[in-house]
Amino acid sequence: MIFLLKKQVIEIERKFLVSNLDECLRHATKSTHIVQGYLSLDSSRTVRIRKTNNKAFLTIKGKPNSAGDIRFEWEKEILEPEATQLFGLCLGQTIEKTRHLVLFQSHCFEVDVFSGNHKGLVIAEIELRSAEEKVALPPWIGKEVTGDPRYYNSSLAKDGLKP
Repeated sequence: MIFLLKKQVIEIERKFLVSNLDECLRHATKSTHIVQGYLSLDSSRTVRIRKTNNKAFLTIKGKPNSAGDIRFEWEKEILEPEATQLFGLCLGQTIEKTRHLVLFQSHCFEVDVFSGNHKGLVIAEIELRSAEEKVALPPWIGKEVTGDPRYYNSSLAKDGLKP
């Protein structure tokens, strides 16, 4: 969930590996192909270009807090031709994934199934209203990786996944 706070946007989310993809995807309500690249891979701020099935976005994310679950995020829709041009300036590897929206109880999990150089990686994210919000986890959720920088998309673009 993204909130406006003192003219800043704050993102609060938790990330998990998915332990049973087949079970998870049986509950998916929508799927979107995503390609994204990074104009900045600085650990204090990232600048991302993302194209989906029919839209494109420029996103700036700040450094996460010590728990890795809260950080500044600013996003603006841009024209697809602009995104295509900006992809030529991207650093590191391009990230390709299919995002599946999966409802569980009163929450919507965004489940990213990576392809290309990151094939086999599956991460579920849940956006929260507050860092203290309690959320029931579905049975297909595995290990929590919130705050583990190896699972940030910017790290995947820069270095790939290093165990």
